[in-house]
Amino acid sequence: MFLLIGPWLVRRLRPAGATVDVTALFLIQPLHRLTFALLHLACMRLLAQSVPPGLAATAQAIYAVVGVGAASALLTSVSGWLYGQMGPIAFAAMSLLCVAALPLAIKLRQSAEKALPDPARSR
Repeated sequence: MFLLIGPWLVRRLRPAGATVDVTALFLIQPLHRLTFALLHLACMRLLAQSVPPGLAATAQAIYAVVGVGAASALLTSVSGWLYGQMGPIAFAAMSLLCVAALPLAIKLRQSAEKALPDPARSR
C-alpha cells in the first residue's frame, strides 16, 4: 500500500485532500478496520488455544501492552524517523518489514493447518 499506491494517491489527493476528504476516509477506513479485526481475532484465538484459562486475562494484557502498544509505538517512532531521513522512499524500507514477515506468516499458517482438524474429514 505505502510503496505502490500511497505515493500516487497522495499526489492525486494532495496532503490536504488525503487528510480531510471524508469520501476517501469513508472508503479506505473499513479496510484498516477489517485487517486489524482479523489480526486481533486471530491473536485472541491463539491465546485461547495456548494459554491456561487461569492466565487468559494476563495473556490478553501482555498482548495489548507489548503486542499492540509497545510494537505500535516503536514502529511508529522508527517510521517517523526514517521518513524524516529518507522522505517518501522510506515507504520502501518500511515495506521490507512486511516482506520479512511473510515467511513467518506462511510457516504459522502451515503449522496451524497441521494442528487443526480438517472439517471436511469430520463429516
